[in-house]
Amino acid sequence: MSESLSLVIPALIYLPAYRAALEDGWSPDNLNGGAAARKELGSIADDRCAFLASLEDREAIGEPILMPDGTTRKRLPSYQRWLWDGEFCGSIAFRWQKGTASLPSHVLGHVGFSVIPRKRGHGYAAKAVLALLPDARALGLAHVDLAANPKNIASQRSIERAGGNLIGSFTRDGAYGGGEGLLYRIVL
Repeated sequence: MSESLSLVIPALIYLPAYRAALEDGWSPDNLNGGAAARKELGSIADDRCAFLASLEDREAIGEPILMPDGTTRKRLPSYQRWLWDGEFCGSIAFRWQKGTASLPSHVLGHVGFSVIPRKRGHGYAAKAVLALLPDARALGLAHVDLAANPKNIASQRSIERAGGNLIGSFTRDGAYGGGEGLLYRIVL
């Protein structure tokens, strides 16, 4: 589409396009992939309004977060936005702890994003990250952290285009099965 990218609040009007992306094999969850997509499709089928409401949880009152190893962890305040250029392009999630820029070890970063395959290569992930930064500043955060898989060069470049600087590598929390990650930081 020729429209510029915007972040939209998940709503019924956009839900068919979101559901279609999930059905086509895309997932907003880069770690749990297809399992996460199937879970979301089930939640949409069960109660689409409740599903949409679950994507905006600034008070962290929702269900605990199911980790890849099957354990659960306390939810952080968070919200999700959908990338839209006249069509659905992907999603971006923002999470934080009140009063601090620090995150628990089981949270890989303040921001997570995923762009559908046919919309990749347009700089949408970097634009979406930049669009979230005013919210992070408004919450009083001094910085936002983003994690990337060392093999995901496209994600690393997107983070760098948004102003992220590589802090270094880290070992992912055991709930993710360990392994190396790269930590980037955007100073606000």
